[in-house]
Amino acid sequence: MGSLGNSANSKAVHEAGEDDYDHHKHLSPTHQQLDAGALFVLKSKGSWLHCGYHLTTSIVAPTLLSLPFAFTFLGWAVGIISLVVGALVTFYSYNLLSLVLEHHAQLGRRHLRFRDMANDILGPRWGWYYVGPTQFMVCYGSVIALTLLGGQCMKAIYVLSQPNGSMKLYEFVIIFGFLMLVLDQIPSFHSLRHINLISLFLCLAYSACAAAASIHIGNSSKGPTKDYGLKGDAESQIFGIFNAIAIIATTYGNGIIPEIQATIAPPVKGKMFKGLCVCYTVLIITFFTVAITGYWAFGNHSEGLLLSNFLDDGNPLVPKWFILMTNLFTILQLSAVGVVYLQPTNEVLERTFADPKSKELSARNVIPRVVSRSLSVVIATTVAAMLPFFGDINAVIGAFGFMPLDFILPVIFFNLTFKPSKRSLVFWLNVSIAVVFSALAIIAAIAAVRKIVLDAKTYRLFANV
Repeated sequence: MGSLGNSANSKAVHEAGEDDYDHHKHLSPTHQQLDAGALFVLKSKGSWLHCGYHLTTSIVAPTLLSLPFAFTFLGWAVGIISLVVGALVTFYSYNLLSLVLEHHAQLGRRHLRFRDMANDILGPRWGWYYVGPTQFMVCYGSVIALTLLGGQCMKAIYVLSQPNGSMKLYEFVIIFGFLMLVLDQIPSFHSLRHINLISLFLCLAYSACAAAASIHIGNSSKGPTKDYGLKGDAESQIFGIFNAIAIIATTYGNGIIPEIQATIAPPVKGKMFKGLCVCYTVLIITFFTVAITGYWAFGNHSEGLLLSNFLDDGNPLVPKWFILMTNLFTILQLSAVGVVYLQPTNEVLERTFADPKSKELSARNVIPRVVSRSLSVVIATTVAAMLPFFGDINAVIGAFGFMPLDFILPVIFFNLTFKPSKRSLVFWLNVSIAVVFSALAIIAAIAAVRKIVLDAKTYRLFANV
């Protein structure tokens, strides 16, 4: 990697950084005719610290509150091993992806989007017909799931304060969707850096609250009898293991590493690694604390969302104000995570409807931006309100989407770009990761589809669950 004699090139790129158009033009010959999506949404102005905030918000999200539930299918030993393997493999693969992006940037072809990487490395068909649609499905599916989760947390606060209230889940989903609609008008990914810094503190806050509540309940006589045995018959246990692996893979999932690296001001070398170190410091503190304390306190009674365990038949097991505060922290961070995962959609909308020759905040660009982004959030909110069982669907999206984008493609991209010797450890480690996680993705997808089939009889549109 080194400097490859490109220091003069890097200097020219760095000096061009003040002006968006010239800056991107110098970075990549493939972007000579720069589209509005790259120009306005994926501005390259951030530092490695900003990158750390974006990474943390995209990975350390309230889905981590499902980890104790995943442990109910795995038990202590396999659960902790799965968490450790997930952390090691994703940290490794995200760094490989970053190195490939840096290498192409040094060659004068800086890729700002996942599909741009696939176009260059695998060919246009892979970029346009597989990686692009898969990333869109993963990100937009995540937005729908996060909107539903936000509505569920709002409803939990309402039920706690108004046990006999008449408001339904879909009403809270619509309220949360309105919050997302407002936040989604922030023009660029880089503009979210301050919101994502707050998001970093919020994920630490609700994780600390969840762990403290679990320890309190686990030490009291109010909690359930601790049972760490695996439930169900042999078939259910086997499918449960793969379902849990899909949950853990989705929890570690990102899917937008190139777009996050695109927000970094040149030269990009080494900055992504620092950002990932910030992210994984927060990740290790939160994931392991919540998973271990939650599973210790509730065993195989752990719910799909840990916060649900703090109520027993509607009666709070910790002070009511504590549950309200934890839910509030979760709701606020969910809105930040949702807006981060809307960025690839925003980039596509901007590229389609905006004019790169007009100013970013001109009426010509602001009006289509507000209309298209609002419509995007309205559609996501409508689907979340209609399908309160979307979590089951999201498990399929996780298996088909997050696993290829985060576990499989990075190692393939690295081997095709750097062509390590077939006798080297790196080559065979990468091949092993690709093969193992391809098999896991297929089996996890089958397990997720099976769960949808089993649960289908309970599905109702606009159900008040």
